[in-house]
Amino acid sequence: MTVHHARPVGAQHPRVRDLLALRKDGSPGRIMVEGTWEHDRLLTTSAPVEAFFWCPEAGTADLAQLAAQVADRAAEVYRISAKLLARLSRKTRSDGLISIARVPEWRPHTFRFTSRSLVLVADGVEYAGNLGTLIRTADAANADCLVLTSRRARPTHPAVYSASRGTVLSTPIVEFGDIPAAATWLRSHRFRVHLADPAATGTYRVPQYDGPTAFVVGSEGSGLSRAWHDQGFDAVSIPMLGQADSLNVALSAGILLFEARARKEGW
Repeated sequence: MTVHHARPVGAQHPRVRDLLALRKDGSPGRIMVEGTWEHDRLLTTSAPVEAFFWCPEAGTADLAQLAAQVADRAAEVYRISAKLLARLSRKTRSDGLISIARVPEWRPHTFRFTSRSLVLVADGVEYAGNLGTLIRTADAANADCLVLTSRRARPTHPAVYSASRGTVLSTPIVEFGDIPAAATWLRSHRFRVHLADPAATGTYRVPQYDGPTAFVVGSEGSGLSRAWHDQGFDAVSIPMLGQADSLNVALSAGILLFEARARKEGW
């Protein structure tokens, strides 16, 4: 479909109400995408675009080409007014481009790992922004996947798309219903699992990281669940040299992942 065939819609249209629900917290398998770079990134992926909402009055003339490209990918194309855009937008100043995109689904049994494999496990992460940054970090370190346990923030929350720089559409994400199931899966693939724990006596520089490697990071407030410690995995720490007793979860994950990646690749 093209922007020339965009159908004008109002606030009571079912697709608009659908988008308003996604705007709040996302929904399984679908995510709200808004903005210029966000749509540039969307077009580099194979993610299906369910619906595209365009407000020509909000953007500059050079956005018309981008809008046309997105419309060509979208199953449905709608034209919305500036007033409705203000209600739908999550941005202070919107450029009039909003889409509903499908997020890929990944199954645990489809993965194949090697000695170079790297996995990040996020346990109980509460904030969508931090979850998005964890996804972006896993992508940057060329991790095989991100595993979620005790999930609180939705991977399909709109803030996750922005914080991940769109890599939520390309980074494999696997969720387990309970921690023992995730631990069993990691063991079945012969992962050496390291729990990120500020209280651990051994630092992250000690392990060799010469086989499939997984790091488990905990929630922003309470840290790792006791159930992860009950699995008997080794714990590692990042030495804190100042007054703070811990680092942001995404920063900690980045340090750990890149240390392991450097060892595996011989940097």
